[in-house]
Amino acid sequence: MPRFVHDFPFDPSYGWTLDELLRIAAPAAPVGFDSFWRARYEAARRVEPEPRVGALVEERDGVRILDVSYTSTGGRCGGWLVLPADGAPVRHGFVIGHGYGGRDQAGPDVPLPLPASAAILPCVSGMPVKGLRPGVPSVADEHVVHGIDSRDGYIIGDCVADLWCAASALIELVPALSGRGLGYLGESFGGGLGALALPWDERFAAARLRLPTFGNHPLRLTLPCVGSGEAVRRHHREHPGVLDVLAYYDAATAATRTTAPVLVAPALRDPAVPPPGQFAVYNALSGPRELHVLQAGHVAYDGADSEAQALRAATAEFFATHLA
Repeated sequence: MPRFVHDFPFDPSYGWTLDELLRIAAPAAPVGFDSFWRARYEAARRVEPEPRVGALVEERDGVRILDVSYTSTGGRCGGWLVLPADGAPVRHGFVIGHGYGGRDQAGPDVPLPLPASAAILPCVSGMPVKGLRPGVPSVADEHVVHGIDSRDGYIIGDCVADLWCAASALIELVPALSGRGLGYLGESFGGGLGALALPWDERFAAARLRLPTFGNHPLRLTLPCVGSGEAVRRHHREHPGVLDVLAYYDAATAATRTTAPVLVAPALRDPAVPPPGQFAVYNALSGPRELHVLQAGHVAYDGADSEAQALRAATAEFFATHLA
């Protein structure tokens, strides 16, 4: 096992073995869970995305990366559009989510998993640099609790809608993708958002979720961590009733409704997103699923580069199998 040295005041494995992690179940859905999300999805599909392509940012790895913006349920979102550099016909499309803290460059998300692909990389509501929105905090610890006392007002709902509207924008910009199943890639924050978005949008034919957050909130709230998860724990200690809202934003509960193929890459150790929540998402999936276990997440460790390369190869094979 790769060497893992840390100075956290808690064990990032939380004492769970792999066998134990694979037995964690999803919380039961609250009353109206499905109708709540279907209504949000239908509202997002009614939005005219009005995508606008801006300047060329750079060209590398066989693709052109351009500025892009589009309309979502809460206003305009910015991001990047990725197209084949040689102008070849596009066969595959991807929506690519990001981690908490936003996106200050398109860099780490290319090359794409498959050749002849296009992708949109949105910055979701409130996140830097292109999702900044008046009245919505951009700092992760504040953003994750913004509107959390209201099921309809919680900012995470807007962020999920941003992914659906990003898919609409991509299809409008690349008409060849109309009627073709899209792929979704997301990690950490973007993995949790993806898990919440997938069940309701049949345009997503397959997804890869790396280190997904928002899984099994009742369990997560008992586990100390760093980053946005700890901000939710602090808020919950002062406002225990917020668990009623979080029940509608549980990525593991949503996964029980997901029938599209999903590759999940959870970590055995993770100080930011406790592994039990990550594995809860994988365990709950009701459709075809693949598991790619990582030794650790959100921290440097020996062997991280080789694990990342292996995951890239597994991701490419997965999408080659599941995207027509």
